[in-house]
Amino acid sequence: MSFASTSPGATSAAPSSDSTAHASNDVVDQDTPMSPEERKQKALEAKNAGNRYFLKDDFSQAKVLYSQSIALDPNVAAVYSNRAACELKLEQHGLAVEDATKAIELDPSFAKGYYRRASALLSILDPKGALPDLRMVIKLEPSNRIVRSQLEATQKLVRRMELEKAIRMDPGPPPSATAIEHLQHGTGNTEIRPDYDGPRLLTDTKDGTRTTAPVDGKPFLGQIDAAFIENMIEHFKEGKRIPNGMAWAIILGALRAFEKEPTMVDYTVEPGTTIDVVGDTHGQFYDFIHILSLTGPPSDTHAVLFNGDFVDRGSWSVEIALTIYAYKWLYPKTTLVNRGNHETSDMNKVYGFEGECKAKFGGEFTFKLFTESFIAIPLATLITSPTAPLPADALPKEASNSLAQTKPILDKATQRKRFFVVHGGLFSEDNVTFEDIQKVDRFKKQQPGQDGLMMELLWSDPQTAPGRGPSKRGVGFGFGPDITRAWCELNGVCAVLRSHEVRQGGYAEEHNGLCCTVFSAPNYCDSAGNLGAFARIDDKGTLVWRTFEAKPHPNIRPMAYANGPMGGLLA
Repeated sequence: MSFASTSPGATSAAPSSDSTAHASNDVVDQDTPMSPEERKQKALEAKNAGNRYFLKDDFSQAKVLYSQSIALDPNVAAVYSNRAACELKLEQHGLAVEDATKAIELDPSFAKGYYRRASALLSILDPKGALPDLRMVIKLEPSNRIVRSQLEATQKLVRRMELEKAIRMDPGPPPSATAIEHLQHGTGNTEIRPDYDGPRLLTDTKDGTRTTAPVDGKPFLGQIDAAFIENMIEHFKEGKRIPNGMAWAIILGALRAFEKEPTMVDYTVEPGTTIDVVGDTHGQFYDFIHILSLTGPPSDTHAVLFNGDFVDRGSWSVEIALTIYAYKWLYPKTTLVNRGNHETSDMNKVYGFEGECKAKFGGEFTFKLFTESFIAIPLATLITSPTAPLPADALPKEASNSLAQTKPILDKATQRKRFFVVHGGLFSEDNVTFEDIQKVDRFKKQQPGQDGLMMELLWSDPQTAPGRGPSKRGVGFGFGPDITRAWCELNGVCAVLRSHEVRQGGYAEEHNGLCCTVFSAPNYCDSAGNLGAFARIDDKGTLVWRTFEAKPHPNIRPMAYANGPMGGLLA
């Protein structure tokens, strides 16, 4: 069989106005009286139109047309399977499981249905659930070498995850302690090769130069300044790497800063300054450094908040992570980081970051050290403006004019605007307060799991329907505009800023602007065609959106370091 690629090219991206206009010629009026033969013919036409949009990577519009075909003729397994392929592309993995299951019910011998259900289950980290479907594909098509290889890789992944679960019961010393010991004694492949021509950690400080504070009693951990970070970025742009020990020192520097922060960081914008909120960057390093050229890097007088998912999928996750971490080490108060659902070990094993660490540093130790640092990253940030907000008629023309910003919900005590920034979204229960969020022990829980506030902060998505609904992803849930308004009113928040999903324009003001999505990886995975965006908030709480296009990068495909089953299923 010929499998459509199930690479996650665009996530929950609304079709562009152009694609919607073009597709209007393909729309079928389902209420028009038709004979059974006419309905089947129109269903086939809608399916074929969907195939054309799928091949143009317009997965949202393809899904619309497949849905029309199903409405006209609900008994064709291939159309449910095709819609599942769109949902895999759109990261609607829960819906993909449902459609693939329907395809299998209609035709138990339809191999693509099993394959796509396996793809969806692997995407939501259920490799054990994917095994029976992969075995069925092999039973139906014994000569399919690709799926046989994926079955073997999935079996290895299941065994490995079970082994690691057992090891977690007795984890031994943390990787950070091991890294410090190696750096102190110059062991563990921490030495710098004679031919290394990149930036080096500082061993002394220059007068008037802003550097990281020396670590008491541990001079071997080094120090950095802004020049080091600038040189490191240029080094990375040339496709070069830094020595293991230097990378470990940077990770340790960020880890020390994260460990001092609460689960929800409370940041007040300094008078006369701004803070920029950057969404998912997903290993797209050349777009990431373009973002920094637009925002300006973090400094003593400028804050940048990176709202999670800076690793996985793209093939320069290491470079982005080390750059963010270096700034966090140097400017801990103004380099803010929220954890995303991809700063988790299980996702990293599937979507490429673990493989990238092994390829660029050799062995698995650096990945383990990153994993320890991810656990320490705060889960949310509350941005507070110290100055009274501008009235609606005084807002600059480039500012957001959503209802949430022209008639904002203010903090009752201070009458100031506050923004709650989180990677995923809101909660499955009402009346969750900031105090409840602060009580989440991220160090004890470590990974988000399948339920609870930590999972919801990292995984939930807004929906257009009121109330709450099942997640289209298969993890988390959807929350409607009424849920958002009630939560904002309860906590005195003018807007929830979140990331987690592609928006074709780079951002979207949803729920009357009370819930805004910002996504900062343009042309996501080299296929979505979306803009990137970031948000800028000043000391009055004025919100301005900035968008940008993708930048060229070396010819290395997304997911280049993804090993195992997803490297095949999602290539």
